[in-house]
Amino acid sequence: MTDGGGRALVALGVAAWLAAPGAGAVVRAAEPVVHRYAAGEGGIFVNSYLVELPAGVVAVDATLTVSDAKALRARLEGLGKPLLAVILTHGHPDHYNGVAALVAGRPVPVLATAGVDRVIREHDQEKEAQWRPVFKDEWPTQRTFPTRTLKDGERVVLGGATFTVHDLGPGESHSDSYWTVDGKERLAFVGDLVMNGVHAYLSDGHSGAWQANLERVAKALARGTRVFPGHGEPGGTELLEVQARYLETYRAKVAALAAGASSLTEAQKQELAAALDPLVPSGHLKWLVPLGADAVAAELAAKGPRGRSGRQADHS
Repeated sequence: MTDGGGRALVALGVAAWLAAPGAGAVVRAAEPVVHRYAAGEGGIFVNSYLVELPAGVVAVDATLTVSDAKALRARLEGLGKPLLAVILTHGHPDHYNGVAALVAGRPVPVLATAGVDRVIREHDQEKEAQWRPVFKDEWPTQRTFPTRTLKDGERVVLGGATFTVHDLGPGESHSDSYWTVDGKERLAFVGDLVMNGVHAYLSDGHSGAWQANLERVAKALARGTRVFPGHGEPGGTELLEVQARYLETYRAKVAALAAGASSLTEAQKQELAAALDPLVPSGHLKWLVPLGADAVAAELAAKGPRGRSGRQADHS
Protein backbone atom coordinates (compact mmCIF):
# COMPACT_ATOMS: atom_id res chain seq x y z
CA MET A 1 0.00 0.00 0.00
CA THR A 2 1.05 3.62 -0.30
CA ASP A 3 1.07 6.41 2.26
CA GLY A 4 -0.10 10.00 1.68
CA GLY A 5 3.37 11.07 0.53
CA GLY A 6 3.39 8.52 -2.27
CA ARG A 7 6.01 6.29 -0.61
CA ALA A 8 5.61 2.55 -1.00
CA LEU A 9 5.05 0.49 2.13
CA VAL A 10 5.46 -3.25 2.19
CA ALA A 11 4.31 -5.23 5.21
CA LEU A 12 5.13 -8.89 5.70
CA GLY A 13 3.96 -11.19 8.45
CA VAL A 14 1.28 -8.86 9.67
CA ALA A 15 0.68 -10.33 13.15
CA ALA A 16 2.40 -12.34 15.86
CA TRP A 17 1.63 -16.02 16.00
CA LEU A 18 1.05 -17.92 19.22
CA ALA A 19 0.88 -21.56 20.27
CA ALA A 20 -2.50 -22.96 21.24
CA PRO A 21 -3.58 -21.71 24.69
CA GLY A 22 -3.49 -23.94 27.71
CA ALA A 23 -1.01 -25.38 30.14
CA GLY A 24 2.54 -25.09 28.86
CA ALA A 25 1.62 -22.81 25.97
CA VAL A 26 4.64 -21.14 24.42
CA VAL A 27 4.55 -17.58 23.14
CA ARG A 28 6.65 -17.30 20.00
CA ALA A 29 8.31 -14.20 18.59
CA ALA A 30 6.31 -12.11 16.19
CA GLU A 31 7.27 -12.26 12.53
CA PRO A 32 9.11 -9.19 11.23
CA VAL A 33 7.10 -6.51 9.47
CA VAL A 34 9.12 -4.88 6.69
CA HIS A 35 8.38 -1.28 5.77
CA ARG A 36 9.90 -0.11 2.50
CA TYR A 37 10.83 3.53 2.00
CA ALA A 38 11.27 4.12 -1.74
CA ALA A 39 12.94 7.37 -2.77
CA GLY A 40 11.80 9.15 -5.90
CA GLU A 41 13.86 10.18 -8.89
CA GLY A 42 15.70 12.87 -6.89
CA GLY A 43 16.97 10.14 -4.57
CA ILE A 44 17.72 7.78 -7.50
CA PHE A 45 14.88 5.43 -6.57
CA VAL A 46 16.87 3.85 -3.75
CA ASN A 47 15.21 1.67 -1.13
CA SER A 48 15.62 1.75 2.61
CA TYR A 49 13.89 -0.75 4.85
CA LEU A 50 12.61 -0.61 8.41
CA VAL A 51 12.29 -4.11 9.86
CA GLU A 52 9.76 -3.81 12.65
CA LEU A 53 10.01 -6.25 15.54
CA PRO A 54 8.12 -6.38 18.85
CA ALA A 55 10.94 -4.65 20.76
CA GLY A 56 12.14 -2.19 18.13
CA VAL A 57 13.18 -1.53 14.56
CA VAL A 58 16.23 -2.47 12.48
CA ALA A 59 17.01 -0.23 9.50
CA VAL A 60 18.57 -1.69 6.37
CA ASP A 61 20.36 1.02 4.37
CA ALA A 62 19.53 4.68 4.70
CA THR A 63 18.89 6.79 1.57
CA LEU A 64 21.00 9.27 -0.39
CA THR A 65 19.56 12.75 0.09
CA VAL A 66 18.89 14.99 3.06
CA SER A 67 15.17 15.14 2.27
CA ASP A 68 14.81 11.37 2.04
CA ALA A 69 16.81 10.87 5.23
CA LYS A 70 14.42 13.17 7.09
CA ALA A 71 11.42 11.34 5.65
CA LEU A 72 12.90 7.97 6.60
CA ARG A 73 13.43 9.17 10.17
CA ALA A 74 9.83 10.42 10.27
CA ARG A 75 8.67 6.99 9.09
CA LEU A 76 10.70 5.39 11.87
CA GLU A 77 9.30 7.73 14.52
CA GLY A 78 5.81 6.97 13.28
CA LEU A 79 6.29 3.34 14.25
CA GLY A 80 6.70 4.37 17.89
CA LYS A 81 9.49 1.91 18.59
CA PRO A 82 13.21 2.38 19.30
CA LEU A 83 15.83 1.98 16.60
CA LEU A 84 17.92 -1.09 17.48
CA ALA A 85 20.57 -1.01 14.73
CA VAL A 86 21.35 0.08 11.19
CA ILE A 87 22.60 -2.50 8.69
CA LEU A 88 24.51 -1.47 5.55
CA THR A 89 24.61 -3.78 2.53
CA HIS A 90 27.40 -1.99 0.64
CA GLY A 91 29.40 1.22 0.46
CA HIS A 92 27.64 3.36 -2.13
CA PRO A 93 26.44 6.73 -0.75
CA ASP A 94 22.80 6.19 -1.69
CA HIS A 95 22.78 3.47 0.94
CA TYR A 96 24.64 5.17 3.80
CA ASN A 97 24.36 8.96 3.37
CA GLY A 98 21.21 9.10 5.49
CA VAL A 99 22.57 7.13 8.46
CA ALA A 100 23.63 10.26 10.36
CA ALA A 101 20.10 11.70 10.29
CA LEU A 102 18.57 8.35 11.20
CA VAL A 103 20.74 7.72 14.26
CA ALA A 104 21.05 11.31 15.52
CA GLY A 105 20.48 11.23 19.28
CA ARG A 106 20.33 7.45 19.26
CA PRO A 107 23.49 5.53 20.28
CA VAL A 108 22.76 2.47 18.11
CA PRO A 109 25.24 0.22 16.29
CA VAL A 110 25.81 0.59 12.55
CA LEU A 111 26.67 -2.88 11.21
CA ALA A 112 28.54 -3.88 8.06
CA THR A 113 31.19 -6.28 6.83
CA ALA A 114 34.81 -5.17 7.06
CA GLY A 115 34.87 -4.82 3.28
CA VAL A 116 31.84 -2.52 3.22
CA ASP A 117 33.32 -0.47 6.06
CA ARG A 118 36.62 -0.14 4.19
CA VAL A 119 34.96 0.97 0.96
CA ILE A 120 32.90 3.63 2.73
CA ARG A 121 35.91 5.08 4.52
CA GLU A 122 38.22 4.95 1.51
CA HIS A 123 35.82 6.45 -1.03
CA ASP A 124 33.57 8.79 0.94
CA GLN A 125 35.54 11.95 0.16
CA GLU A 126 35.87 11.25 -3.55
CA LYS A 127 32.16 10.43 -3.77
CA GLU A 128 31.36 13.74 -2.11
CA ALA A 129 33.64 15.60 -4.53
CA GLN A 130 31.98 13.84 -7.47
CA TRP A 131 28.35 14.13 -6.46
CA ARG A 132 27.90 17.15 -4.19
CA PRO A 133 27.99 19.48 -7.24
CA VAL A 134 25.08 17.44 -8.64
CA PHE A 135 22.97 17.09 -5.48
CA LYS A 136 24.07 20.37 -3.85
CA ASP A 137 22.33 20.93 -0.48
CA GLU A 138 20.69 17.50 -0.68
CA TRP A 139 24.12 15.95 -0.06
CA PRO A 140 24.48 15.61 3.75
CA THR A 141 27.44 17.41 5.30
CA GLN A 142 27.66 14.80 8.06
CA ARG A 143 27.91 11.10 7.32
CA THR A 144 28.09 8.26 9.81
CA PHE A 145 30.23 5.18 9.15
CA PRO A 146 29.88 1.63 10.51
CA THR A 147 30.63 1.18 14.20
CA ARG A 148 30.89 -2.61 14.18
CA THR A 149 32.11 -5.01 11.50
CA LEU A 150 31.02 -8.61 11.10
CA LYS A 151 32.53 -11.63 9.37
CA ASP A 152 30.91 -13.68 6.64
CA GLY A 153 28.21 -15.88 8.15
CA GLU A 154 28.17 -14.04 11.48
CA ARG A 155 24.79 -13.75 13.18
CA VAL A 156 23.38 -11.03 15.36
CA VAL A 157 20.14 -11.17 17.32
CA LEU A 158 18.23 -7.90 17.20
CA GLY A 159 14.83 -7.52 18.79
CA GLY A 160 14.50 -11.29 18.98
CA ALA A 161 15.19 -11.85 15.27
CA THR A 162 18.37 -13.42 13.90
CA PHE A 163 20.13 -11.47 11.15
CA THR A 164 22.94 -13.22 9.24
CA VAL A 165 25.45 -11.39 7.04
CA HIS A 166 26.86 -12.92 3.85
CA ASP A 167 30.01 -11.34 2.43
CA LEU A 168 30.10 -11.34 -1.38
CA GLY A 169 33.21 -9.29 -2.06
CA PRO A 170 33.34 -7.18 -5.27
CA GLY A 171 30.24 -7.09 -7.44
CA GLU A 172 27.98 -4.12 -8.06
CA SER A 173 30.28 -2.21 -5.71
CA HIS A 174 33.84 -2.84 -4.55
CA SER A 175 32.46 -4.90 -1.65
CA ASP A 176 28.91 -6.26 -1.49
CA SER A 177 26.98 -8.18 1.13
CA TYR A 178 23.47 -9.40 1.73
CA TRP A 179 21.60 -10.11 4.96
CA THR A 180 19.07 -12.82 5.69
CA VAL A 181 16.48 -12.93 8.47
CA ASP A 182 15.08 -16.24 9.63
CA GLY A 183 11.40 -16.60 10.32
CA LYS A 184 8.22 -18.17 9.03
CA GLU A 185 9.10 -16.52 5.73
CA ARG A 186 12.83 -16.07 5.06
CA LEU A 187 13.84 -12.56 4.12
CA ALA A 188 16.90 -11.50 2.11
CA PHE A 189 18.08 -7.88 1.94
CA VAL A 190 20.36 -8.01 -1.09
CA GLY A 191 21.32 -4.36 -1.61
CA ASP A 192 22.31 -3.60 -5.19
CA LEU A 193 22.97 -7.21 -6.04
CA VAL A 194 19.53 -6.61 -7.56
CA MET A 195 18.31 -3.33 -9.06
CA ASN A 196 14.73 -4.10 -10.03
CA GLY A 197 13.12 -1.94 -12.70
CA VAL A 198 16.01 0.52 -12.95
CA HIS A 199 19.23 0.51 -14.94
CA ALA A 200 22.34 -0.82 -13.22
CA TYR A 201 25.42 0.99 -11.94
CA LEU A 202 28.48 -0.69 -13.47
CA SER A 203 31.16 1.95 -12.99
CA ASP A 204 33.04 0.01 -10.31
CA GLY A 205 34.17 -2.48 -12.95
CA HIS A 206 33.29 -5.84 -11.38
CA SER A 207 30.48 -6.98 -13.68
CA GLY A 208 31.93 -10.48 -14.02
CA ALA A 209 32.12 -10.89 -10.27
CA TRP A 210 28.58 -9.50 -10.02
CA GLN A 211 27.37 -12.27 -12.33
CA ALA A 212 29.16 -14.87 -10.21
CA ASN A 213 27.58 -13.42 -7.06
CA LEU A 214 24.11 -13.70 -8.56
CA GLU A 215 24.74 -17.37 -9.32
CA ARG A 216 26.06 -17.95 -5.82
CA VAL A 217 23.13 -16.26 -4.08
CA ALA A 218 20.57 -17.97 -6.32
CA LYS A 219 21.93 -21.31 -5.10
CA ALA A 220 22.04 -20.19 -1.47
CA LEU A 221 18.53 -18.79 -1.11
CA ALA A 222 15.74 -21.22 -0.47
CA ARG A 223 12.71 -21.22 -2.70
CA GLY A 224 10.10 -18.87 -1.31
CA THR A 225 12.63 -16.40 0.09
CA ARG A 226 11.37 -12.82 -0.11
CA VAL A 227 14.02 -10.66 -1.83
CA PHE A 228 14.37 -6.96 -0.99
CA PRO A 229 16.48 -5.16 -3.62
CA GLY A 230 18.41 -1.92 -3.32
CA HIS A 231 16.20 -0.30 -5.96
CA GLY A 232 12.72 -1.24 -7.12
CA GLU A 233 9.93 -3.48 -5.90
CA PRO A 234 10.61 -6.52 -3.69
CA GLY A 235 9.86 -9.94 -5.10
CA GLY A 236 11.02 -13.53 -5.11
CA THR A 237 14.27 -15.16 -6.15
CA GLU A 238 13.29 -14.64 -9.78
CA LEU A 239 14.66 -11.11 -9.37
CA LEU A 240 18.16 -12.61 -9.39
CA GLU A 241 17.51 -14.14 -12.81
CA VAL A 242 16.21 -10.85 -14.19
CA GLN A 243 19.31 -9.03 -13.00
CA ALA A 244 21.55 -11.73 -14.48
CA ARG A 245 19.91 -11.30 -17.89
CA TYR A 246 20.47 -7.55 -17.71
CA LEU A 247 24.17 -7.98 -16.99
CA GLU A 248 24.56 -10.62 -19.70
CA THR A 249 22.96 -8.30 -22.26
CA TYR A 250 25.01 -5.29 -21.15
CA ARG A 251 28.33 -7.14 -21.24
CA ALA A 252 27.64 -8.83 -24.58
CA LYS A 253 26.73 -5.53 -26.22
CA VAL A 254 29.81 -3.80 -24.79
CA ALA A 255 32.01 -6.65 -26.03
CA ALA A 256 30.54 -6.38 -29.53
CA LEU A 257 30.88 -2.61 -29.67
CA ALA A 258 34.35 -2.38 -28.10
CA ALA A 259 35.85 -5.24 -30.14
CA GLY A 260 38.69 -5.54 -27.63
CA ALA A 261 39.11 -1.83 -26.96
CA SER A 262 39.07 -0.59 -23.37
CA SER A 263 36.55 2.20 -23.98
CA LEU A 264 33.57 3.12 -26.16
CA THR A 265 32.90 6.19 -28.23
CA GLU A 266 29.99 8.43 -27.29
CA ALA A 267 28.01 7.10 -30.24
CA GLN A 268 28.65 3.54 -29.11
CA LYS A 269 27.51 4.39 -25.58
CA GLN A 270 24.22 5.67 -26.95
CA GLU A 271 23.83 2.49 -28.99
CA LEU A 272 24.44 0.50 -25.81
CA ALA A 273 21.80 2.49 -23.96
CA ALA A 274 19.28 1.85 -26.73
CA ALA A 275 20.01 -1.88 -26.60
CA LEU A 276 19.18 -1.93 -22.88
CA ASP A 277 15.88 -0.04 -23.28
CA PRO A 278 13.68 -3.15 -23.65
CA LEU A 279 14.93 -4.54 -20.33
CA VAL A 280 13.95 -1.44 -18.33
CA PRO A 281 10.71 -0.08 -19.83
CA SER A 282 10.49 2.67 -17.20
CA GLY A 283 13.78 4.15 -18.38
CA HIS A 284 14.69 4.84 -14.75
CA LEU A 285 18.38 5.72 -14.25
CA LYS A 286 19.15 5.31 -17.95
CA TRP A 287 22.00 7.79 -17.50
CA LEU A 288 23.87 5.03 -15.66
CA VAL A 289 24.25 2.98 -18.85
CA PRO A 290 26.83 5.15 -20.63
CA LEU A 291 28.39 6.04 -17.28
CA GLY A 292 29.53 2.45 -16.73
CA ALA A 293 30.38 1.53 -20.31
CA ASP A 294 34.11 2.27 -20.21
CA ALA A 295 34.57 0.42 -16.92
CA VAL A 296 32.98 -2.70 -18.41
CA ALA A 297 34.92 -2.36 -21.66
CA ALA A 298 38.18 -2.12 -19.71
CA GLU A 299 37.18 -5.10 -17.57
CA LEU A 300 36.42 -7.22 -20.63
CA ALA A 301 39.61 -6.15 -22.40
CA ALA A 302 41.71 -7.07 -19.36
CA LYS A 303 40.09 -10.42 -18.62
CA GLY A 304 39.26 -11.82 -22.01
CA PRO A 305 35.94 -12.67 -23.68
CA ARG A 306 34.10 -13.65 -20.51
CA GLY A 307 35.63 -10.80 -18.54
CA ARG A 308 35.57 -12.76 -15.33
CA SER A 309 38.36 -14.77 -13.82
CA GLY A 310 36.66 -15.83 -10.62
CA ARG A 311 35.98 -14.34 -7.24
CA GLN A 312 39.49 -14.75 -5.90
CA ALA A 313 41.02 -12.76 -8.75
CA ASP A 314 38.51 -9.99 -8.19
CA HIS A 315 39.64 -9.72 -4.56
CA SER A 316 43.23 -9.07 -5.55
